Amino acid sequence: MRETDTQPIPRVRDDRQMGHGHHHGPPPPASGRVRRLLAVLLAPFALAALAGTVLLFPTGDAPAPAGSQPVHGDVTAARSGSCGGEVQVTAPPAAGECLTVTVRMTDGPAPDREVSLVVPIEPSTPRFSPGDAVVLAYAGGDPLAGQSYQLVDFQRDLPLVLLAVLFAGAVLLLGRWQGAKSLLALGLSFLVLVLFVLPAIIAGENPLLVASAGAGVIMFAVLYLTHGLSARTSTAVLGTMISLALIGGLSALFSALTALTGLDDETATLIGTLGHGIDARGLLLAGIVIGALGVLDDVTVTQTSAVWELRAANPTFGARQLYASATRIGRAHVSAAVNTLVMAYAGAALPVLLYTSISGVGLGGILTTESIAQEIVRTLVGSIGLVAAVPITTAVAAIVAVQELPSPINDGIPRR
Repeated sequence: MRETDTQPIPRVRDDRQMGHGHHHGPPPPASGRVRRLLAVLLAPFALAALAGTVLLFPTGDAPAPAGSQPVHGDVTAARSGSCGGEVQVTAPPAAGECLTVTVRMTDGPAPDREVSLVVPIEPSTPRFSPGDAVVLAYAGGDPLAGQSYQLVDFQRDLPLVLLAVLFAGAVLLLGRWQGAKSLLALGLSFLVLVLFVLPAIIAGENPLLVASAGAGVIMFAVLYLTHGLSARTSTAVLGTMISLALIGGLSALFSALTALTGLDDETATLIGTLGHGIDARGLLLAGIVIGALGVLDDVTVTQTSAVWELRAANPTFGARQLYASATRIGRAHVSAAVNTLVMAYAGAALPVLLYTSISGVGLGGILTTESIAQEIVRTLVGSIGLVAAVPITTAVAAIVAVQELPSPINDGIPRR
């Protein structure tokens, strides 16, 4: 017999026994020790979010709508000419002239009636043409007089609904059941903002406290709904809340050190419309906290998943080894997340950047103006929070993961 005939036949490894395959089912339930540990760590955040929501929830009557009444209509004619003389049809209208727009109203105080509005033609004036669906602002007075209305915007309901349907379809097509849960979580986040955060701020509550309580509710509801009730998700929630607390503290500190007031044009208009004072700096801080929510969710979930996968691949790893390995994974992820955050804020502030760049002020003067300094603080504080989320979440996940005794499905060691 040849020597090769006596060699044993290699045994094919069964990943279901060895535990190193990819598991598509839910993670095994956490042990009692892990559940108690997570309950102790999460309880302060959950109680704070719940208490803040209850205490800050607006209970009085909603404020009466301020400002003008919106009226919808369709443009039937648009003519340009001199502002005080006979109107002539010209295309395109010349600078220094006025545009007379005739609108047939579909609702408001005079439905199915037409009014003519005179709009000075300026570089920022939109171009109107027959068939455009527009929005007027009615401030009272004669409902058939053009002077009682202002032409303020276009109607965008149908295109936005179509875009939302396309978005939902894309999420469901790719994510299926997971995508459906993500859409439901997105709807819950929207409800928290609309039913709690915005009314509470309008009612005069501290915007930062309102945003912190709302962020806590959103994080608990969204993460558990999207990723399931598990030790892994609880760790992601804990890492997110700690990082949000860091972002809130740093934003409060540096907004005070840089003497930011939060009084930009939009905030000044809001205060004038409300008719009562509002903490403009707190509103700025609230925007920083809420703006960091989505990116933090991505970072913390990724880090906890990395720790659990490393633990499943090698149950002999201790907390130190899990932390070191998962942190290496997080470095590449956080660099991309920080770049995403910076570009998002830069894109939102692009008109301000363009305006200040042509103002003739030096670079130092531009960067220290109120509007630009707000975006710098917003960007850098949010980025610090993202960077800190990696070691914070990884450390917590490593500590929690090693407390869980490896199950047979994970390490392949038969137990009695």
